[in-house]
Amino acid sequence: MTTVPGYAAPSAKAPLEPFDVPRRDLGPDDVSIDIQYSGICHSDIHQAREEWFTSIFPMVPGHEIAGVVSAVGSNVTRLKVGDRVGVGCNVGSCGNCPTCQKGQQSYCGVQIAPTYNGYEMDGVTPTYGGYAKNIVTDQEFVFTIPDSIGLDVAAPLLCAGITLYQPLAEWKAGPGVRVGIVGLGGLGHMGVKIAAAMGAEVTLISHSPHKEEDGYRLGAKHFLLSSDKEAMKAADSSLDLIVNTASALTSLDPYLRLLDFDGTMVLVGLPENDLTFSAFNMVAKRRRIAGTNNGGVPQTQEMLDFCGEHGLGADIELIGFDKVNEAWDRVVASDVKYRFVLDTSTL
Repeated sequence: MTTVPGYAAPSAKAPLEPFDVPRRDLGPDDVSIDIQYSGICHSDIHQAREEWFTSIFPMVPGHEIAGVVSAVGSNVTRLKVGDRVGVGCNVGSCGNCPTCQKGQQSYCGVQIAPTYNGYEMDGVTPTYGGYAKNIVTDQEFVFTIPDSIGLDVAAPLLCAGITLYQPLAEWKAGPGVRVGIVGLGGLGHMGVKIAAAMGAEVTLISHSPHKEEDGYRLGAKHFLLSSDKEAMKAADSSLDLIVNTASALTSLDPYLRLLDFDGTMVLVGLPENDLTFSAFNMVAKRRRIAGTNNGGVPQTQEMLDFCGEHGLGADIELIGFDKVNEAWDRVVASDVKYRFVLDTSTL
């Protein structure tokens, strides 16, 4: 075992501070990655501040990892030293259950090894994430990043990108499909980009009027201000698919009414409170509510290849580790366009 420089939360709600991150020795199926960039996801903050559930400390967050292969195990043949790669939300799953066999490892119901705030597949060794100089992980959960995308703007694709790509792909966003994206943050801005690249007619739905210009820049054809009751009423039954990234919601009804017959709203945001909706708004036009997690291994690589083909990366603000605690506060205040990315050369 070795240690590498990184940053960790020593306890719940404590500021991040420098930490020597333990990494296991390279195994036959492992890949060692020199991390160059690590995105900041709001879920990093939720977990480090124990806002969702009891966490494991010290915690090295980060599941939006982009870097370069520095070594490979003896069984690794598809990757080589120097390859541009990424690691996302998970670094292991059981591999044998029905969902894993379908390539949906993020839905494994037996055992998942999250990239941080969890345990390796041995069930004992804590996992430490991407706020560090290096990571060693199983080759199955390492993805190749196309040369057409900068590693800095590719890092957030390993969470924000796949989280939005999955529902758009599963519900077949494309030409002739009217797609609404609720919220223009780290998730939503990638939803607008990806849906537009798929050929869908995209409507950005936001409570912030100043997001309109950016929505159009990112690929939206329409803008809908959710606080404008007349505009929302006029848009009744105008969408086929809504991907809802909002984390501050109480009622789904204003958005459900935007769906046409057989329309679907997919929830990817995670409000801490329970959500409400009227059954009348569901049965009236055979509408559906669904939810998706981050995607499995095959679809994550598919997403990266799609983004490479279309030249899609995240809109980022690149920062050094000396600004990480300030950045976390700004994420909570929604003061970033649209993803902070940590530059590990500053460690």
